[in-house]
Amino acid sequence: MGNLIILGSQWGDEGKGKLVDLLAEQFDFIVRFQGGHNAGHTILIGDRKFVLKLIPSGILRPGKIAVIGNGLVIDPVALFAEIDQLTQVGVDAQARLRISNRAHVLLPAHRAMEKRIAIGTTSRGIGPCYEDKAARRGLRVADLIDPQRFVEHFDALAKEHEAMLTAFGIEPDYDLDEVRSQYLDLGARMRPMVCDTALLLNRAIRDGKKVLFEGAQATMLDLDHGTYPFVTSSSASAGGACTGSGVAPTLIGGIIGVAKAYITRVGGGPFPTEMLGEEGEEIRRRGNEFGSVTGRPRRCGWFDAPLLRYTATINHFDTLVITKLDVLDHLDRIPICTEYHGLDEMPALCGVLGGIDPVYECLPGWQTDTSQVKSWDGLPPAARRYIDYLEKQCEVEVGCISMGPERNQTIVKPGSNFEKLTV
Repeated sequence: MGNLIILGSQWGDEGKGKLVDLLAEQFDFIVRFQGGHNAGHTILIGDRKFVLKLIPSGILRPGKIAVIGNGLVIDPVALFAEIDQLTQVGVDAQARLRISNRAHVLLPAHRAMEKRIAIGTTSRGIGPCYEDKAARRGLRVADLIDPQRFVEHFDALAKEHEAMLTAFGIEPDYDLDEVRSQYLDLGARMRPMVCDTALLLNRAIRDGKKVLFEGAQATMLDLDHGTYPFVTSSSASAGGACTGSGVAPTLIGGIIGVAKAYITRVGGGPFPTEMLGEEGEEIRRRGNEFGSVTGRPRRCGWFDAPLLRYTATINHFDTLVITKLDVLDHLDRIPICTEYHGLDEMPALCGVLGGIDPVYECLPGWQTDTSQVKSWDGLPPAARRYIDYLEKQCEVEVGCISMGPERNQTIVKPGSNFEKLTV
């Protein structure tokens, strides 16, 4: 087993956090490589629920080192709120967390500037912070932990932000002096955790340690390959794991895609297989489809095989994990989108994707509770046929199935690539 990347293969919320938590025991380092605190990974362990936004899910495994890579944007206030919550339940996150000195720092001004954006974002300031990064005026963690440099950089950047906010007619809801003082304190608290994480990881790999890369959001929200402009502001595909961590592609041993047995998305943008009306409401209720960060109801739809074929091409998945199979237990028939009428590729324009006519095939449901099934052979025959059909349509092996939030509600297909990659 080598170094692995775990990615969302749809529009996010596929259950990546559970999978990372499940596999983290076998790795030494768990790395988050993109995004910010707009991505929430929910893990249920017994009767305890953890929602992690910035810290990799592997922090819940004793002795593992969690790494926030250079590809992230970090709100220090949100980070330490998360660290403090973990500390209260006995997880010493501060001792086992490493933060890249090259990650960018998110400021209250970034949240204020996001008020001008109306595409269904979480309004956490993620996009504007990445804008500063791309414009080469951003404030990085290396700046934050150097008090003199921080004050100089912060004050210069604040003037630019003030000019932009004035131009957009946005009234700041923060006090610069208070923010400056608060961030100086947080920088001092963060300093012991900060290092060159690319060097840390490459040395660890050289010494035979194993690294698990944890993606946030998903490929259809990738800035380059997703449904632009209804996307996130970072690279949520496999390539982002390398640029966001400083680990070369040749050191990656495998890529695991995660998909729901249906599909959801949050916010605006095209959604070809969206269920409108009572069917969508029932799936939302059964799947508890509400955002772990914002609480917003997720839009629900039938499984989209053309979309999965596209993300499999972009990422070259070695295997797929299908989650929330049990949410479909009540159905007597299950539609699957097998193609987009008149299209043989994923359109670049949202207007085209939003206007397509999905072609469906219906498979019989199993109408049996699968939440307590413990083996592949124990699945109802109709459920196995559904999985086999997804595998054929997506042209990727399905090597693992999840039927609930608990660690033990997971089935690995014997002899699969998933088994080979994770043993």
